[in-house]
Amino acid sequence: MPKSSGRKAVKQSALIKRKRPKDLQSASAGIRRIVTRFWPEIRKEGFLITLAWVGLLAEILAQLLEPWPLKLIFDYIIIPRDDAPPLPIAFLNDLPQMVLLTVLTAAIVAATALRAGAAYMSLVSMSIAASRIIAEIRAKLYAHLQRLSLSFHSKARGGDLITRIINDIDRLREVTITAAVPLFVNTLTLFGMIGVMLWMNWQLAVIGLLVFPFFILSTLKLTKRIHTVAREQRKREGAMAATAAEAIGAIKVVQALSLEGMLESMFSDENSKSQEEVARTQQLSAGLQRTVEMLVAIATAVVLWRGVQLVIQGAATPGDLLVFITYLKTSFKPTKQLAKYMAQIAKATASGERVVDLLDTVPDIRDARGAIEAPPFRGAVRFRNVTFGYEPDKGILNGVSFEAKPGQRVALVGPSGGGKSTLVSLLLRLYDPIEGQILIDEHDLREYKLESLRRQVSIVLQESVLFAVSIRDNIAYGSLGATDAEIEAAARLANAHEFILDLPQGYDTIMGERGATLSGGQRQRIAIARAAVRKARIVILDEPTVGLDNENEHAVTEALERLAQTCTTFLITHDLRGAVSADQILYIEKGKVLERGTHNELMRLGGRYAALYQLQTAIGSSPDDLDSYALALG
Repeated sequence: MPKSSGRKAVKQSALIKRKRPKDLQSASAGIRRIVTRFWPEIRKEGFLITLAWVGLLAEILAQLLEPWPLKLIFDYIIIPRDDAPPLPIAFLNDLPQMVLLTVLTAAIVAATALRAGAAYMSLVSMSIAASRIIAEIRAKLYAHLQRLSLSFHSKARGGDLITRIINDIDRLREVTITAAVPLFVNTLTLFGMIGVMLWMNWQLAVIGLLVFPFFILSTLKLTKRIHTVAREQRKREGAMAATAAEAIGAIKVVQALSLEGMLESMFSDENSKSQEEVARTQQLSAGLQRTVEMLVAIATAVVLWRGVQLVIQGAATPGDLLVFITYLKTSFKPTKQLAKYMAQIAKATASGERVVDLLDTVPDIRDARGAIEAPPFRGAVRFRNVTFGYEPDKGILNGVSFEAKPGQRVALVGPSGGGKSTLVSLLLRLYDPIEGQILIDEHDLREYKLESLRRQVSIVLQESVLFAVSIRDNIAYGSLGATDAEIEAAARLANAHEFILDLPQGYDTIMGERGATLSGGQRQRIAIARAAVRKARIVILDEPTVGLDNENEHAVTEALERLAQTCTTFLITHDLRGAVSADQILYIEKGKVLERGTHNELMRLGGRYAALYQLQTAIGSSPDDLDSYALALG
């Protein structure tokens, strides 16, 4: 089918290539957009997320308490003062010194155990919740991609879409656990420690906080650059996946045309650029970490310099200074990892936005409001002044009108590019006409739900696609829930039953990818069986015998004749000899039906069909030469 796309496809492509964020504010907006879009999935895991939050708060509290037993050991056991105030917990004042030491050292262990247990509970709860959320989002994205219109898929690259489904979504889960949660814990811990330091000694707290403006400026500047590089890296990873998928999917053509070197060069170029961006991200992260280390060293030195003076003056205790230094190092320690966290979050944001872009892409073709389930079709088809084009200024069909009565066989003939395949694509409602109507049993296709419409139309293509499952399943895909008896009956109708039984596991034989383990004729007969088990009243046959040898062509043609009995059948063919028995022949050229009638009527008319038929039968050449004949006739 044609690979160009319509007006809406351009808008869809624009969604994918949305303008990249240029600053931290844009990155934050991206995070809000992702959370808002996935809020229904997040809300379902409310209990586990709440449990994770409780664990986070307990972990933060334990971190705040950890240095205090050490302060008490310094102030009341190692360097006791006669004027020291009573211990904050009354019963501790009555304990002997060694017992008090034992209690306080045990408290250090207890605080650490509390922090470890809380962190474990938080991590496990968040991991389970994130995995469930991501699994649901991935399933939703896959389902959404299946329903996006052909106009979208004709422009999108398969490898890039697979990257979004697998890698981009998995990165969201990974970063939630390895970066977002630790960053949140460290941030809250930092603010908690700042509050306690201000309560203990505002002078030392202010001195320690003097470096924060420099830290924030450095972080904002480098994080902005990291986010930009991360988005470009994700874009290149998608391009690499697309290149690899296209090359592997067409490996026969690649090897036949000796394109390996050229494709390797393309992949290598994207790979090198991606690795340069990875190195650039690491360089920016390392620069931020070194900046933080220097700021921490300066803050610690100044606090220590002033703190020792306060201890000597009696304005603070050694334990106070110890808590300050511990808090200062503990609070700044996570900031050393901030660059790493922000780089990971930036990558996850880029991945998340790519996923949201896809989910927000609206299919061109979808159920109209008030659409109903299609009743069983009789098979009457009418095209009424149908006009269609994949591009606004390039029409493919122009005012096409014709009628097919139930059970009629309609042959669509004419040179390539005339609009034959487009016509049947409109019948399947893979696209909608720009103007005009397509009716089945005198009802517009758009009145029906898509699934109920398409399941009543069977199709056999020139290149039938089979799936890497059993032959039984491949046939059953024509009608999910078909019984074994129905599957076998369809295979017999398609002249496939005998060769299926000769396979190693018969109907349970697993197919190679795209049916590569079968011959072309065998694949085509499986596809006919899949169409037959559907028991549809409308059948589309798009060049079903092209490329087959005489023996396979005979078997396939015989199967097609049985399939088309009592059905309204549309046969697209370049072999005019295959159109002779049709009830109606439509000669289509340049988007218009130039001639119509039975074979005998068109031969008496003596027009283009008759001339081409006579040339083709007289010379005995390939049906593929029809295009050349049509061109010669002008």
